[in-house]
Amino acid sequence: MKNRYPAAFLSLTILLLMFLGLNVCIGSVNVPLREVLEILGGSGSGSTNGDIVLQMRLPRAIAALLLGGGLSLSGYLLQTFFHNPIAGPFTLGISSGAKLTVAMVMVFALGRSLSISSAAMIAAAFLGAMISMGFVLLMSRLVDHMSILIVSGVMIGYICSAVTDLVVTFADDANIVNLHNWSKGSFSGIDWSDVTVMAIVILVSSACVFLMSKPISAYQLGEQYAKSMGLNVKLFRGLLVVLSSVLSACVTAFAGPISFVGIAVPQLVKRLFGTAKPILMIPACFLGGAAFCLFCDLLARTAFAPTELSISTVTAIFGAPVVIVILLQKKMNQGG
Repeated sequence: MKNRYPAAFLSLTILLLMFLGLNVCIGSVNVPLREVLEILGGSGSGSTNGDIVLQMRLPRAIAALLLGGGLSLSGYLLQTFFHNPIAGPFTLGISSGAKLTVAMVMVFALGRSLSISSAAMIAAAFLGAMISMGFVLLMSRLVDHMSILIVSGVMIGYICSAVTDLVVTFADDANIVNLHNWSKGSFSGIDWSDVTVMAIVILVSSACVFLMSKPISAYQLGEQYAKSMGLNVKLFRGLLVVLSSVLSACVTAFAGPISFVGIAVPQLVKRLFGTAKPILMIPACFLGGAAFCLFCDLLARTAFAPTELSISTVTAIFGAPVVIVILLQKKMNQGG
């Protein structure tokens, strides 16, 4: 079994590098890989292809990598918190709550010709994520069945999305088209300053999650066992909530709501590795989420070019069947 882990990590890394290369090379103007490497090496950086690679495709691809990894980790933390395989930022309404607050801040700022910093966007998204999470936690205290909790989360998501659409519809600004595209989910328009901010937030949060591997492992065996091992369960659960909210908020602030990545990728990774050990699952979820979002963004840009699909549309096409299979397997196991 242990020989399986290096092979699985190698497979994820190869997929990640392959999709990263394809995202940089393929588009309305195809740039050969050798030319891309020359541009990255410094020669040809002032050419048209150099500008396309360095100013448009590379920051977008790195953003998809970072945000995809962060979203997958957020889903993994929520599944750990609720002990449920279909808990995720999208199904629990957390992404929609973040989307609502960011949309309101953007409309307010655009209406007054104010510029918004990346930090302010993340802060607004975090506030919305925490408010939605608060409702979900409240519902978790009131209901015993996880299915009802998931339905409550979906309803919270629908309410937040409806209010967001209302805000976007009646916003009066020339940039409303960009706001509308963001509200549907997209990696377009991301520049290097955005990449710098998201890299700091995502990588620091991911490192914190990795350092919690042992407590997560204990928590997976039950709260009583975790307490017997000396874990402060209340503080630990609070950290899970904050870290999952920070990760999903960062994703929503820059790319809008992205569906099913946080649910599907951790489950696919768990099946690939054949284990639930956090010390393996945490880096694997990040790699898997990064590769998955790079693949989906490539399809979003190229499948119906020059029309670009929203990233959430593509992730739903590939992620939703995974969720259906999980639900069917869970039903069959219960029936057995």
